[in-house]
Amino acid sequence: MATQIRDTQFGHLVRFLSRNKLFLFPDEADSSIWKKLLPGDKGLPLESLTEQTNATQGVIVQDSNADQTAVDNGNFYVVDWYGPDDPENPQNWSRNWKLLVSFLMCILNFSFYIASSIYVPGIPSIMQDFGVSEIVATLGLSLFTIGYGLGPMLWSPMSEIPQLGRSPLYFWTFLAFILLQLPTGFAVNMPMFLVFRVLTGFLGSPPLATGGATIVDMYDMASAGYGLCILSSFGVLGPVFGPIIGGFAAPAEGWRWTIWIFTWLCALVLILLFFMLPETSAANILYRRAKRLRETTGDARFRSRSEIDAARYKLIDHLAVLGRAFTLTFSEPIVFFMDLYSALLYGILFLWFESFPLVFGDIYGIGTGAQGLAFLGIFVGALVTVPLYLLWVKRGVVPMFAKPSFKPEMVLPPTFVGAVSLPICLFWYGWTARESVHWILPIVGSSIFTVGVVTLFNTIFNYLGISYPAYVASIFAGNALFRASFGASFPLFARELFRQLGIGPGNSLLGGIAICFIPIPFVFYRVSMILTPRFLLTELIERQYGHRIRHMSKNARHDI
Repeated sequence: MATQIRDTQFGHLVRFLSRNKLFLFPDEADSSIWKKLLPGDKGLPLESLTEQTNATQGVIVQDSNADQTAVDNGNFYVVDWYGPDDPENPQNWSRNWKLLVSFLMCILNFSFYIASSIYVPGIPSIMQDFGVSEIVATLGLSLFTIGYGLGPMLWSPMSEIPQLGRSPLYFWTFLAFILLQLPTGFAVNMPMFLVFRVLTGFLGSPPLATGGATIVDMYDMASAGYGLCILSSFGVLGPVFGPIIGGFAAPAEGWRWTIWIFTWLCALVLILLFFMLPETSAANILYRRAKRLRETTGDARFRSRSEIDAARYKLIDHLAVLGRAFTLTFSEPIVFFMDLYSALLYGILFLWFESFPLVFGDIYGIGTGAQGLAFLGIFVGALVTVPLYLLWVKRGVVPMFAKPSFKPEMVLPPTFVGAVSLPICLFWYGWTARESVHWILPIVGSSIFTVGVVTLFNTIFNYLGISYPAYVASIFAGNALFRASFGASFPLFARELFRQLGIGPGNSLLGGIAICFIPIPFVFYRVSMILTPRFLLTELIERQYGHRIRHMSKNARHDI
């Protein structure tokens, strides 16, 4: 437990105030522990290390094989884990600590996502206060969404820089996000409000992409599937509960209270992050370990592998790291395709959400506060679908990892179900939403949408995480940008679309688009044209050719 608390923001503050006399690291408490890092017969003898330090201090071999050459010549001692059971390695943390950190990522994700949707019931209030049209008022949602789409494109690559790590980015950006809610909530005109909405969306966005990377830091890819599923489910719950809370707060107290409610929630989450969120990036942990060892021993040859690799980098290489999310998104065919697919689905989700006030307010005459309760159908759908998906991960995905023949494409079958469920939901919801039909039926139909969200988004995240393990945060950032772009633009014309076409035809249009998506998951498979009694899911999986597309990506895994 002390190992994790020591590496939280609280632990760093205690170490700073005590001048590193409290919360000691193992190599500070035991001055001989660094000897475990010596590379044996390839390095310098232990007894000659001190007397030869001056002659070799600062020597850095800069060539294409810098790390191995340096170790062979005794110029570097590569700082690694102290052993397979090193307690500082996030993969070795206790089950409870892993669950705690995963829970923090979930509530961080939830509290940020709720900041977008809780604003929607306040749109009439802001229209009245600032005298703006419905489209201009909706920009408060769209610009916030644009902000959290662009933010991960910077924050996620930064979290992969060993000198920075993930934990500080979570805490300091979220602190700025909370502080900027003050000028947002006290905005005196619409331009001021919109400027701070896009800024807060940008600053609070790290958990959207980096949260998945944090889970991958702690778990092997087979087990990470559970965490990624639950994390993304909390991302769905934010937009679901936002309208419920905002639906009661906005009519009673005005749009400003929608800002204050989630600000209080986020402040509570920030306190939890301060005391309980340790660093999970292995590269950052080892970088700081190497830095401590250089200070403790006075020997500059102790280097983390990331420092050795960085020795041959030029300025343009470091700038390229910051642009990695853009590069991977638009240069890797498999990433671009998956991001575009999930973005289209996300856009339909945001567009479809805008029909709820028209259905349950205009058609069924339900009050503004109670309208948000209609989203509980989606919540109930999640309660059923998420456990079933986790069961698929346990029974279907985890056993596959143990097989030598495993390929990332083997995790894709749930997308077949999700692609079919979306049009079913949209047609059901659209054509049961009328006065002659009880309001419970469109709510039941809306619950089916969760099947598509859970099976499609989670499977895509798992597939990308397995295919690009070295750049998980950047890969997820590109996906967030695509989703946010569609999620920001679609609400601007959503209500007008349903008003012009009607609820039934409008949802039929969305359902027709969703039908066009159905064949897409099957592109990654070569399916036999004749179904025989011997046709099994395992046979289908073994005939996939999605791995050929993945192998076109130079940064994806080619070893499986």
